[in-house]
Amino acid sequence: MSVFIIAEAGVNHDGSIKLAKQLIDVASDAGADAVKFQTFKAEKLVSKNAKKAEYQQANMQDEDNSQFAMLKKLELDSQTHKELISYCKTKNIMFLSTPFDLDSVDLLSDLGLEIFKIPSGEITNLPYLRKIAKLGKKIVLSTGMATLSEVEDALNVLTCNGTKKENITVLHANTMYPTPMEDVNLKAMLTIGKTFDVAYGYSDHTLGIEVPTAAVALGASVIEKHFTLDKTMQGPDHKASLEPYELKAMVQAIRNIEKAMGNGVKKPSKSEAPNIKVARKSIVASRVIKKGEVFSGENITVKRPADGISPMKWDEVIGSIAQKDYKADEPI
Repeated sequence: MSVFIIAEAGVNHDGSIKLAKQLIDVASDAGADAVKFQTFKAEKLVSKNAKKAEYQQANMQDEDNSQFAMLKKLELDSQTHKELISYCKTKNIMFLSTPFDLDSVDLLSDLGLEIFKIPSGEITNLPYLRKIAKLGKKIVLSTGMATLSEVEDALNVLTCNGTKKENITVLHANTMYPTPMEDVNLKAMLTIGKTFDVAYGYSDHTLGIEVPTAAVALGASVIEKHFTLDKTMQGPDHKASLEPYELKAMVQAIRNIEKAMGNGVKKPSKSEAPNIKVARKSIVASRVIKKGEVFSGENITVKRPADGISPMKWDEVIGSIAQKDYKADEPI
């Protein structure tokens, strides 16, 4: 089964349905399987006095340091969701969105979403986990900031409340935008898969495309990556997102790695088989040899092409008798 690539538009639409549709165009053109937004009501998500994260402050050069004010501008209402879902169908790409509150879970369920993405920040939200679990849908669970025991607790809540484990994919993640390379800890993705015997993947916040590509080589079945129309736009997530050409390059790299992984059987491939004769060698006469002479290190050697006896039979040939005359370079 091919890697499921989620192009994370998030809130990079900046509250504009026009920009949201342009983001869908980019994700579809890049070859992603799904484009993901974020569904929330600012009133339900954050307290009025909550401050922005440091990276959000750095990326948004405005005077208001309120998370509420920032998020209020980025809400998508029910009608906008319906319009974006319809637009995704015309672009042959799956619409996904992450709910950040209980009402948003209901909205997305009513809209018929088959996959629910649980963000890293909600992994310790028991009522939220329980509500999503009871829907019995497929779940993608991000684990940024989490310990292994917190991942275990979340999985227990999900599986004990109606979601089958085989319908859950757990994503290793690091909740820093951008993530420093030394903090990626990609091997933790394998620890998650092995510890819980669960499908695993990776949600990436590094700059560039090397790490998600490496995650695919390590067996990730889902890759999620933020993208934007332009990194210089004003907004909390633009700077740590891929631009359209980078998203396309990431998808292509992942598809190439999928092909390159192969079936694990070690044998000559179809493409290299014709080169066996050209690149390997045979035992040949190193000088003129007369019939009846004994083959020795003095009169035979090893040269290309491989159209005679294999050099692996060297010891069998040494000491045997020439049955005919040989010219120099003639295969034995």
